[in-house]
Amino acid sequence: MEELQGSGQALAAARFVAVNSIHCEPEYVGRFEELFSSRARAIDDMEGFLGVRVLKPTREGDPYLVVSFWTDGSAFERWVGSEAFRRGHQRAFADMEEAKARGERPPMHSSFSTYTVLAD
Repeated sequence: MEELQGSGQALAAARFVAVNSIHCEPEYVGRFEELFSSRARAIDDMEGFLGVRVLKPTREGDPYLVVSFWTDGSAFERWVGSEAFRRGHQRAFADMEEAKARGERPPMHSSFSTYTVLAD
């Protein structure tokens, strides 16, 4: 799955990039892909958002990568702190809470790395 959004020209304007590495339990992969295929698109109208790529690993066990492109770091921080962020992630958050309530491991876990653009 690769979510193509944002023209090459728009992405070339990016000065800040956020990469979310998401590891899924094998039994959750189908659900994870379903969530992204039907995503809320809450991020799309955020000021400073330029585009996103959702990358599916080619090797089993490697993480999915969600790479978002921004005009600057403050635009990304506004997104992460927004109601739109919570709305955009509510189904995945609910899946995590349900697993916790059943005493199970979370079906996925993620980590963020952020970057500024050094060179084009």
